[in-house]
Amino acid sequence: MRDIQHEEKTARHLERLSEALDSGVQSQVRKLLNSLNGAEIGDLLESLPQSRRQTVWNLVKVDLDADVLVEVNDEVRAGLIRDTSPDDLVQAMGDLDIDDLADILNDLPDAVITEVLRAMDRQDRDRLAQVMSYPEDSAGGLMDPDVVTVRPDVSLDVVLRYLRVRGELPEVFDQLFVVNRAGKYLGQLKLSDVLTKDPASQVTDIIDKSTDPIPVDMPARQVAIEFEHDDLVSAPVTDPNGYLLGRITIDDVVDVIREEGDHMVLTAAGLDEEDDMFAPVVQSARRRWVWLGVNLITALLAAVVLYSFQPTLDQLVELAVLFPVVMSMGGIAGTQTLTLMIRGMATGQVSASNSMAILRKELAVGVLNGIVFSIIVAAIAYFWYGNPGLGVVMGIAIIVNLVAGALAGALIPVILKRMSIDPALAGGVVLTTVTDVIGIFAFVGLASYVLLVH
Repeated sequence: MRDIQHEEKTARHLERLSEALDSGVQSQVRKLLNSLNGAEIGDLLESLPQSRRQTVWNLVKVDLDADVLVEVNDEVRAGLIRDTSPDDLVQAMGDLDIDDLADILNDLPDAVITEVLRAMDRQDRDRLAQVMSYPEDSAGGLMDPDVVTVRPDVSLDVVLRYLRVRGELPEVFDQLFVVNRAGKYLGQLKLSDVLTKDPASQVTDIIDKSTDPIPVDMPARQVAIEFEHDDLVSAPVTDPNGYLLGRITIDDVVDVIREEGDHMVLTAAGLDEEDDMFAPVVQSARRRWVWLGVNLITALLAAVVLYSFQPTLDQLVELAVLFPVVMSMGGIAGTQTLTLMIRGMATGQVSASNSMAILRKELAVGVLNGIVFSIIVAAIAYFWYGNPGLGVVMGIAIIVNLVAGALAGALIPVILKRMSIDPALAGGVVLTTVTDVIGIFAFVGLASYVLLVH
C-alpha cells in the first residue's frame, strides 16, 4: 500500500512539474521544488528527459543539492554533478552526514573532493576514511560513525544532562549505546527509558543486551534481514573485537531493500538499476546488446533442436500449432519456482539444510499441476483435431515439462550461486533454454515415436 501511495505521489508531483515547465514560469517550478524534500526531487529528476532535467536542476536550492545527489542513481548523479559548479558542490557537501558523503564522494571532481576534505575537521575526516574503507554493500559501508555513547556506571540524570549539553542529536535517534572506557560495546540504552525511568537509576541496571550488534563485515542484504526480524529502528555496528564503530538506521536499510528489489526486477531483464531511464538511444541500445545476444543464442539452441524434428513437423502440422503451449506451460511453472528460490536465497530462507525439502515439494507441485493441466490440454487437443493419440502425447508432454520446469527452477539458482553467478541475472535465460529444449523433446520427440512409428 505504501509503495502505491508513493507512486501516486510521485506521479502527481511529476504532473504538476510538467505543467509548471510548460507554462514557462520559473517561479511556479521553484515553488513546487521548495515544497519537496531531496528524495522527492530526486525521483522527479530521474523521471524527466535530460533537457528538462537540466532546467529543473538549475532551479533546485543549493542547500538541497547534496540530498538530491544522494538519492538519484549513479548515472543521473554523474550528469547532475557535471552541470553543477564546483563552488556549489563544495557548499552542498558540507550539510551531508558522514555516511551519505561516503556514498557519493568518489563521484565528485578531484578539486571538489580536495576542498570538501579541507573544510572538514580531523575527526570527521577520520570517520569518513573509516566508512569508506569498508565495501559499500556491507554494514561498514552503511553505518554512520556519529553515535551517542554513555558509560554503564552513571545515572540517568547524568545522561539527561549530557544530552542537554550535547544539544544536537543524530537523526533517527531512539537509543544510546553503552560502552566501557576502551570503547567496547556493552549494550543499548533506550531513549524511552532515559525519559521515563527514575533519574537516580544507574545505566548498568537498565541496559538492554537482548539485541546483538551488527558485525562490520555483514553483507547489507543480511543487515536488512536482521532489521526485519528484530523490528529495529537503529543498531550498533562493531568490529571483530567488539568495539563500537557506528550505527545503522532504518532509513539506510530501506534504501538497501529498495535497491535489492530494483536489482532483482531489472537484472532479470539484463538491465542495470543505475542506468538513466532517459540515456541517449544509442547508449541504451548498446547496453542491451549483450543480453539480447545471449537470448538469441539460447533461442537458436532451441531452434536447432526443433529443426532436428522437421520431418515430424512436416507430417504432423498440428504439432507446430500445439508445441508453443507445452513450452509456455513449462516456462511459467519453472519461473514460479525460480522466483521463489531467488527470493528465499535473498532473505536467507533457503540454505543447504532445507534445499532438498524445497526440491521435493516443488517436484510434487510440478507433478500435481502437470496431471491437472495435462488433462485439460489433452482434452483441448482432442477436441480440436479429433486425434486421441495426439491428446495423449500432449498430456504426457505437459506433465514432463512442468516437472522439468519445477526441477530446473529449484536447481538453477543453487548451481549459479555456487558458480558465483547472480541467479537473478542469469536464472531466467538458463531456465527458458531448459524448458524449451525439454518441451520440444518431450512433445515432438514423443509424437515422432507414438504417432509416426506406431
